[in-house]
Amino acid sequence: MSSCVPSRSSPVRPRRSASSSPGTDIVEEVEVRIWNDTVANLTLMALGSSAPEILLSIVGIIKTGFRAEELGPSTIVGSAAFNLLIITAVCVSAIPAGEVRRIKAVKVFAVTAFFSIFAYAWLYIVLVLNTKDEMDLWEAIVTFMFFPILVILAYIADKDYCSRRVDVEKETDHLELEYAGAVSELKPGHVNKQSVSEFVKEISKYSGGKLSPEEAAKLAALKIQENEKHDRSWYRVNATRWLVGGRKVSVNVNSTLKEKLEGSQVYEKAKNKDEVPLIIDSASDLSQGGTFSVVEFSASSCAVMESQGTVEVSVLRSGRTNTRVPFRYETIDGTAEAGSDYIPQKDVLVFEPGESMKNIKIVIVDDNQWETDETFFVKLSVDPDSGAVLGRKSINEITIINDDDPGVLDFTKPSFIFKESAGTASIPVQRTKGSDGVISVKWKTKDMRAVNGRDYVGGEGVLEFQHGETEKNIDIQIFDDKDFEKDEDFMVELSDAAGGALIGRQRRTVITIVNDDEYNGLVDRVLTIVNVNMDHLQLASSTWGGQFRDAMNVNGGDVENATTMDYVMHFLTFGWKVLFALTPPVNFLGGWLTFLVSLMGFIFLLTVIISDLASTFGCLIKLEDNLTAITLVAMGTSLPDLFASRTAARAEKYADASIGNVTGSNSVNVFLGLGLPWLIASIYWQAQGKTFQVPAGSLAFSVMAYSICAILCIILLVLRRIVPAFGKAELGGTPSLKYLSSAIMVMLWVLYITLAILDTKKVINVPL
Repeated sequence: MSSCVPSRSSPVRPRRSASSSPGTDIVEEVEVRIWNDTVANLTLMALGSSAPEILLSIVGIIKTGFRAEELGPSTIVGSAAFNLLIITAVCVSAIPAGEVRRIKAVKVFAVTAFFSIFAYAWLYIVLVLNTKDEMDLWEAIVTFMFFPILVILAYIADKDYCSRRVDVEKETDHLELEYAGAVSELKPGHVNKQSVSEFVKEISKYSGGKLSPEEAAKLAALKIQENEKHDRSWYRVNATRWLVGGRKVSVNVNSTLKEKLEGSQVYEKAKNKDEVPLIIDSASDLSQGGTFSVVEFSASSCAVMESQGTVEVSVLRSGRTNTRVPFRYETIDGTAEAGSDYIPQKDVLVFEPGESMKNIKIVIVDDNQWETDETFFVKLSVDPDSGAVLGRKSINEITIINDDDPGVLDFTKPSFIFKESAGTASIPVQRTKGSDGVISVKWKTKDMRAVNGRDYVGGEGVLEFQHGETEKNIDIQIFDDKDFEKDEDFMVELSDAAGGALIGRQRRTVITIVNDDEYNGLVDRVLTIVNVNMDHLQLASSTWGGQFRDAMNVNGGDVENATTMDYVMHFLTFGWKVLFALTPPVNFLGGWLTFLVSLMGFIFLLTVIISDLASTFGCLIKLEDNLTAITLVAMGTSLPDLFASRTAARAEKYADASIGNVTGSNSVNVFLGLGLPWLIASIYWQAQGKTFQVPAGSLAFSVMAYSICAILCIILLVLRRIVPAFGKAELGGTPSLKYLSSAIMVMLWVLYITLAILDTKKVINVPL
């Protein structure tokens, strides 16, 4: 559950535990999102992340007897400038060399970008052009009502209710093949014991069996976290905890351990794509109850003989099938090259209402020359606004099998692991570099620690391949004696290939028979540690005790991974962390109690203190309130967003979580942070038959200066998206141009601050 998106508990299909008695079902409850992401970002997330600026303005109005003051409003304008110009500049340059990030929800960004400029233009209208230095009640009401209007329009843009045209030519993402069994966007779910078992086998094999259960569990938790999709709140919480030495919501592993994961077979690409993922997605219904059409291939890979001439792959549609859904497909080179090995294709097909399957036919080039087996890929894409989503199998790997040679036979791996209770060990033998004609190969077993006749049924035999067959299994019976014993192994060897075939380098393989009790004990131990690690990654504790433990211990108790800075910041912020641990845990009343108490209690208290300290500090250094607000206070309240956005820019596939929400937050700050307190003050003075006085002065000039800089920044972002030299993306691109873009944005912020200072000091006098 995201801290900014309330969820509700929903029962999922009951399952029967292996250890439960007959008729006893275990019902699991999972958290599902009930808020639209765009609406949540503009409401709950905005209230949470921008609460200091909004409350500062409300507190200022109340403290001055419902009279206008400068600290709160100026902080909102100064924070908007820092967010849009500085945070965006940092994110543009933070992307690794050669990579780019684009905003995915472009229509939502367009709506919020418009309102982020309009909001400040509206302030200038009501403060200067309409009723100068006065805020009428209707003006305050309209200012506040722009907030729900913004939310509604952004929701409409997100759902694309006003558009009937589907842009099927939308640019697709680059091909990304995840490691074996990975799912493109895994959401938090339940740890899958079967896949953890396979993970332990692979990672232990690569490391020579030297990994402890704790190390294997850390790597499993790290892999799960890397495949989860994180929203802006996750990055903001992590950034805030980094600043105060709190418990991180990320897995920390040393470089040596991480190298073992990255070099292991778990990370090899384009293999075993049907393997189960490390976690089972608790929201696996991609159609969301039939709301969307799910488009995917019928299989994640297929093979075709070179002489066959064509290969046909099927695309299936599930979920909602009563709508018209276009989808795009394109071929992408692997080891096979377009033109010489196959005819490239890039086209659009359409599922008409009621249709659930389409076939894509691709021509294979038969050159009558011997080549190794080659692969290429077919990738699907859909417009997210078309009412369709991609399924799990959005990429199909096609292997072109050379059939001009009988082939080479060998085992697929140097070793295999089977549990004693498996009954049969099916050992795959592959036929590569050709599949022409009927061939055969002899096999025989050789005892090692396992004994033929006691632990397995060995001997020798002949494995025959018919024309075109590329993989067959040697099946060997395994005995389950129910006795506890150490792992046992034997060898299988290939020899005497017939029919013109050759035997490859992997002519021997070792079969390890693992005792179920010992193996399950190891897996259960790893699984327990993985669950502990995943619980540690939750954004918040579910009990007051857990909150106080996190608050009173450096790095939330994870001393092993605590840095010197963690200790320093923990010491400096200890009192605040313990105080905020009094907030009700997030599982009370679905998180609403936590949200309201933290917002209306603790953040309000902290805002009052900040208001007094900022005013006092400004007096001590003889700095006007509006200058204190647009510099020190604005930067202080925006620092967590700066670190959060930078991390999100590097880690996420799109730019929405890093800069896509900045414009929306800036708009909400005006409509809530100024609209609400001005509405309160206007009602107060209206009841007394008077008008709320709001001297335009420096605030109007600050709004005007910021608006000009903001327009230039938005124009620069649009140019970065449409001009190829910038990489056609808001973030990243060519090093020289991305640093130039960042420099321009920083200079715009410096220009804004400079103009505000010159106006306040009366060095310049702009008539308003």
